[in-house]
Amino acid sequence: MRILVVQETNWPERYPHTQHHLMERLCLRGHEVRVIDYDFDWKRSSHRRLFQARTVFCGVSKIHQNAKIDVIRPSAVNIPILDYLYLASADAIEIRRQIGEFKPDIIVGLGILNAYIAARVAQQHNIPFVYYWIDALDTLIPEKFFQALGRFVEQKAIKLSSSVFVTNQKLKDYVVDLGADEKRVSIFSSGIDFQRFNTNVSGLEIRTRYNVSSDDTVLLFMGWIYHFSGIKEVVRALAQEREQYPHLKLLLVGEGDAYPEIQALREELHLEDRVILTGRQPYERMPEFVAAADICILPAYTDEKTMLDIVPIKVIEYLAGAKPVITTRLPGIMKEFGENNGIIYVDTPEEVLNTAESIIGTGQSASVGLKGRKSVGRFNWDTITDQFEEKLTALVGLGQEVRVAESFYVDRVPDVVPHASTLKRDDLETSRLNAIHSSLAKDSMDSQRGFLK
Repeated sequence: MRILVVQETNWPERYPHTQHHLMERLCLRGHEVRVIDYDFDWKRSSHRRLFQARTVFCGVSKIHQNAKIDVIRPSAVNIPILDYLYLASADAIEIRRQIGEFKPDIIVGLGILNAYIAARVAQQHNIPFVYYWIDALDTLIPEKFFQALGRFVEQKAIKLSSSVFVTNQKLKDYVVDLGADEKRVSIFSSGIDFQRFNTNVSGLEIRTRYNVSSDDTVLLFMGWIYHFSGIKEVVRALAQEREQYPHLKLLLVGEGDAYPEIQALREELHLEDRVILTGRQPYERMPEFVAAADICILPAYTDEKTMLDIVPIKVIEYLAGAKPVITTRLPGIMKEFGENNGIIYVDTPEEVLNTAESIIGTGQSASVGLKGRKSVGRFNWDTITDQFEEKLTALVGLGQEVRVAESFYVDRVPDVVPHASTLKRDDLETSRLNAIHSSLAKDSMDSQRGFLK
């Protein structure tokens, strides 16, 4: 299978997300994957240019070294507001180019604008299009006044999709509210590689490197640190109650929008020995950081739209390491895991420290962690990839039947191949070319009308 992925974030640079795991695993199974991405973080770059030329990143692998994916980044204009207008044109050109060069069997969209464009172009070429949701993306649009427009575009893309994939039940509810047919929505959750994240991994080297003693209790947050992540509130609470919790340390692994402010807070509040900032770390080291922690946290704001319907992959990774997880009452997580499954819910970020101290003080840490480990047994990447691959294959099969039926429409070429839907792939390609040639000879305008509609 040849799979074209379109997304509106930086594929090589961002932390591994669900799509990275799935696509690299499909590569390892012999499928070809090509990605069209966008440097969404250009505004944060200190080296940004007014115009960014088209760039190709060959053989990118984020998780599995033998999974090589070519990433194409269309040209871009880095001017606020104008960047969206230019993006639409550049993506349309690139998607059509990849259909001609790469000849994808299926297209998977993970963005908003380029997903809609891909869905339109896929429909014109009778290529199955999957709209895959791992976030409520319209809530992530920086310009709040564009979010309603983003939802409108998402609705249009949903209507053009062959199928809609989501990562959890709350996101399914979200896309159904946007107009998706519930029967065409499939849930493919984020997963876990249990060979990487397990209780046999040692965190001793990490604790030694960052001067963490055996008496210290380490609270871990890893990943992109947004302003709404609640980490600033936990840092301030630690400063206010440092005497009450002398052995609590906060280990922050990653970077993000709020990272500079947290650096400044740590210095201002004299927490250099209590708040450990590692910066960005290689993904392959994440299991060690989880192993080094006593408790993992996700204290995000509960009124932040972005967080309401998702289950961040880090939560599953925390639980796989048999670590208790303290999180605010985020609806997506609560619906996915419920109560008594390794997660302790709090109402605000400021409650994290007291809850952590209670878990350690009452000796519940190990038992809560083991419940969490048991609760994520169903999130096995191998099983999820099997199901994902099976669904894509079925959609490709349906797409081929449609293309064959159109190529051999009875009023045009009635006797080319009587049972076209049973053709093997090589035979299909040859027969399709013959049928197209025959059709064009009769009416050369048909292909033009099909392309332009």
